[in-house]
Order: sequence, then structure tokens, then C-alpha cells
Amino acid sequence: MRATHMLLLAACLLHLSGATGHAQAPAGPLGGWNLTLSYENDTLGGTDRYYTSGLQIAARSPTSEPPGLLRWLDDRLDAWGWGGDVRWGFGLGHQIYTPRDTLTPRPDPRDRPYASFLYGALVLQRQERDALNTFEFQLGVVGPSALGEFVQNNIHDLIKDYSANGWDRQLKDEPAVNLVFERIHRLPPARLGRLEADLLPAVTLSLGNVATYAGAGVTLRLGQGLDADFGPPRIRPALVGSAFVDPPTAGRDFGWYVFAGAQGRAVARDIFLDGNSFRDGTPSVDRRPLLGDLSAGLVVHWRGLRLAYSQVFRSEEFYGQRGGAQSFGSLGLTARF
Repeated sequence: MRATHMLLLAACLLHLSGATGHAQAPAGPLGGWNLTLSYENDTLGGTDRYYTSGLQIAARSPTSEPPGLLRWLDDRLDAWGWGGDVRWGFGLGHQIYTPRDTLTPRPDPRDRPYASFLYGALVLQRQERDALNTFEFQLGVVGPSALGEFVQNNIHDLIKDYSANGWDRQLKDEPAVNLVFERIHRLPPARLGRLEADLLPAVTLSLGNVATYAGAGVTLRLGQGLDADFGPPRIRPALVGSAFVDPPTAGRDFGWYVFAGAQGRAVARDIFLDGNSFRDGTPSVDRRPLLGDLSAGLVVHWRGLRLAYSQVFRSEEFYGQRGGAQSFGSLGLTARF
């Protein structure tokens, strides 16, 4: 029964989007479906605490007319004067959060609560030559039904690691609804011999009972074939880049870049720190309203494949956070079909 949670959630999202029962539109000038797998973990050159694991699968269409519910939104964007090629897609994600000390069965009430988040997403994007606008609707669950304890402790058993013992004190079940808007602008590149350098400024607005925040950031890139994407793929609330990779306009098969980025967020709501929205007495901590991420890494793409690695440093998220800022690694693999 537990294994059916993710399948049922994915089926519901496909039904809402109208993806079942609509023929796939012909591939446009940016043709080909893209599938991106992102994996983040605090053991990847990082600190073993807090945001401990994230997994996301994201699919993006070729430039085409979106189906069902997304078509209605796309028509509204036309009426409002939004331009660009249309992409749409969906995704499935899972995140796990734990306190610093996972051995004790009675977690410190001043430490980050145990929590997990299982969600699906519908995405509509308008891609201009030098900008990417994203509208994302997330629907899921926070709490025991998100299977955080099941996933973490079974994986730990598999790799002969210790179990986390405080999951009985995790956040309670709560439906999760979030709406996200993001715009990434790709500034014209500067030529440095055979290399290019550019900047990717981005703004994000998230509204919902899971996360309500406004964010702004920028990524500096140096390499070749920079127009193949809009930055490395990540899991929100980070600068997420793009879940697709296009052929570079220069016609080369191979491209690469190194990057460094920073993002600041003003946070009004974070369920993983503030506790359940509609229940009293659930675990919570005193959340900091302002926080930030620093990241750096490498992206390599060849034809329809892309491999990205990011090392992330996240500032303290709540008052009294022991051990200071957190560090974790992020891997992203994209394939275009």
C-alpha cells in the first residue's frame, strides 16, 4: 500500500492536466521531451543534518500546445501579453528533514522537527530567447503519509547505517498546496577568447501552506554552449535552473560551464520550521525571516545529455540552530528524447 502513494499522486496530476486522452503535439523548434532526475543529500560533501535528502523527477515537453488545465492558463498568458515558446510538464518529488541529533527517540523541542514532503507538480513555461517564465502548481502531503520514516530508515538499513529514532514526533499529516512563479533572465554573454561568461538573474514568488517566500538571486557562468539551458537543475526553494537542455545555437555537440550563484529569500511561511498549519502543539522552531544560499559547481552537456553537480551552503534557518550553516550536494541528470 505504501508504494502506491506516489503512483496515485502521479496519476491524479496527469488526469488534472488532461495529459491522458490528448495526443502529443509535434515537436517544435525546441523539440524533444526532457527528463531530469535531481538528487540532493547532506552526505554529498556536506553536513549530516536538517535538510537531509531531496529527490525529484521532472518531465518537460517540447515546445507545444499544453493540454487541459494548463491550456486554460496558457490562454490567460496570451491575453496578458506574455510571449515566448510554450513548454509544459509535470514532476514528482520527495524531501526529508530531520534534527541534528537523530539517535534520540525524544527530539530536542528547540531543534528542527522531523518532516517529509511528497508532492506532484504541474508546470507551464514560456521560453523567450533570453528569459524563462515558470508557473508551477504543487499538490501533495506533509506528514507520515509522505513516507519520510519509511524511506530514510529502509535506506539506512540497506547501507548498514544507523536509523533515525525520532520519527514518532514528526509533523502530522496535512494536505500541501503551493503555487510558484519564477523568472530567469539570461543576459547576453561576454566573449573571453574561446569561452563565454554570462549572468542569470532570477526572481521567485511562492505562495502556499508549505512555503510562502519571495526570493532573488543570480548565477555567474563561464564555459561554452551557455545557451543550452538556464542554469543547473535544482530542487526548490533553490535557484532551480531549467529541467531541460537545448542544442546550443553554435551547433556544437559538447558544452560545459562552471558556475557560482547566490540567492536570498524573505520567508513568511515554512511548514517544516513553523509546524502544521491547522493543528496546535505540533513541533516547531523560531524561524529566521531572511536566509540565503551560496552554490558552485560544474555542468557538462553532450547532445541530449546533461550532468550537473552543485555544492550548496545554506545559512541558518532558525534561531538557536546548532552547528551553523548547512552544506549539501546536488546531482542532476537530464536526458532529451
